[in-house]
Amino acid sequence: MSGGKRIVLTTFGSFGDIHPSMAMALELQARGHNPVIATSALYRDKIEGAGLTFAPLRPDLAPPKDQDQEMMDKIMEPKSGIKYLMEEFIFPYVREGYADLMQASEGADLLVTHPITFAGPLVARTTGIPWVSTVLAPVSFFSAYDPPMPPFWPWINKIRLLGPGVMKSFLDLVKRNYRAKLVDELRDELGIPDYGNPIFDGQHSPGLVLALFSKYFAAPQPDWPPQTQITGFAFYDGRHETAMSPELLEFLNSGSAPVVFTLGSSAVWVARDFFQESIAAAKKLGRRAVLLIGDQRNRPPEPLPPEMIAVDYAPYEALLERASVVVHHGGVGTTSQGLRAGVPTLIVPFAFDQSDNAAHAARLGTSRTVYRRAYKADRVAQELDNLLSKPQYALQAKEVSAHLRSENGAATAADLIEEFLSGSHKKETTDEELAYASRN
Repeated sequence: MSGGKRIVLTTFGSFGDIHPSMAMALELQARGHNPVIATSALYRDKIEGAGLTFAPLRPDLAPPKDQDQEMMDKIMEPKSGIKYLMEEFIFPYVREGYADLMQASEGADLLVTHPITFAGPLVARTTGIPWVSTVLAPVSFFSAYDPPMPPFWPWINKIRLLGPGVMKSFLDLVKRNYRAKLVDELRDELGIPDYGNPIFDGQHSPGLVLALFSKYFAAPQPDWPPQTQITGFAFYDGRHETAMSPELLEFLNSGSAPVVFTLGSSAVWVARDFFQESIAAAKKLGRRAVLLIGDQRNRPPEPLPPEMIAVDYAPYEALLERASVVVHHGGVGTTSQGLRAGVPTLIVPFAFDQSDNAAHAARLGTSRTVYRRAYKADRVAQELDNLLSKPQYALQAKEVSAHLRSENGAATAADLIEEFLSGSHKKETTDEELAYASRN
C-alpha cells in the first residue's frame, strides 16, 4: 500500500507475549511503515535494540529477577495466579495505561491490541483510531467447541463430554460473573457504551481479529468472532540478542542429540526442583541434556556430568531443532518453537494458558503432558522413554514442523493489517461484524 503508516502495537507479559508483536513490527517496518510497540519499560532496551520504536505503557514492572519471590510464586500459582495477576497488576493500572496509550497513539493510523492490554479497546473507541485485536493462543476465544483447559478447571473434560451446548451455558455463566470492574468504571466515565466483558468478548475488535497461531495448532470454531483470521505463529527468535555460546555449540557438536529442558521466561522464576528432577531423569535414561536455567539461582548445586550442560539462555530456533526431545512449560511462545523444531515435546504446565497449549500439542500427536505436581524423575524418565522409543512421535513432529515452516505468521498478519487499512478487508466483513454484534 502507498505511504507508510504509524501503527501502534500494545502488548504485556513475558517474552511469549512480546515476541509476536516484535515479529509483526519488524515485518511492518520492512514494508515501509512506522510501527511503535507500547509495553512495559522493562522491554525498552530489547525493543530499541531490535531497531524498533518503543513507547512506555504502565504498569511498569521490575525485571522478574528483581521481584519478590513470594509475589512470583503467587503469580505462577496454577489455581489463583491469573486472578492475582489481573487484580493486583493489570486492572488497577488501566487508568495509567489508558493515559500512556492515548499519548503513544497520537497521530496513529492503526492500533493493534493484546488480549490483556485493556486500555487498548478504550483508546480505540474514544479516538476512533482503526483497531485490530490479536490473540496469541486458542484459550483466549473461550470456545464452547474447543473448551479452554486452564489449570484451575481440572474437571473441564467432564463438562466437555456433555457437548458444546452445556459448555456454552457454563462459559456464559463465567463471563457474567467475572468482570473487570475497574475497566468497566473507566469505560462508563469515558461515556463509551458497554461493548461486552473486557476479559472475554470485549477484547476483540469488531473489524479484525488476528489469531497469531497456526491453523494446525487450533482450527477455527463456530463461535469464534467471524472477523477472525488465523495467521500462523509470528516467530521472533532474538538470535541477535543471545548468540549460541561457543561452550554450548561445542557440546552439541560432540555427541548425540540431547534432551533440552527449559522453562521459558516466566516459569523459570518458580522452577523449584524442576532442574534437579530433570537431571535425575536424564541420568536414568543415560541421555545427554541441555538445561536452560534462565538465572544463576537455578544452577545445579553439584557439578554436572560431562554429558550435561547448563546455560542461562540460547536462541530457540538454533537449539531446539538439535534436540532429541524438548521439555518445557507450555507457554505459547515456547510451544510454537518446539513444534517448529520438529522434535517430540514433553510439556509441564505451570499456569495461565499452558495446560490448554499442552492439550492442543498432545492432539497433534507430537507431545505428552506431565503436570507440575507429578514432575518427578521416575515419571519424567518414563514419559521421555515413550517419546524417544515410539517412532510415531518423531514422525508426527516432523510433519507438523513442515506445516509450520510453510507458514509466515508475521507476513500474513502484515498482509491482513494492510488490507484492513486500505479498507478492502472492512468491506468484506461488515455483514459478519453486524451479525456478531447482534449476538453479543
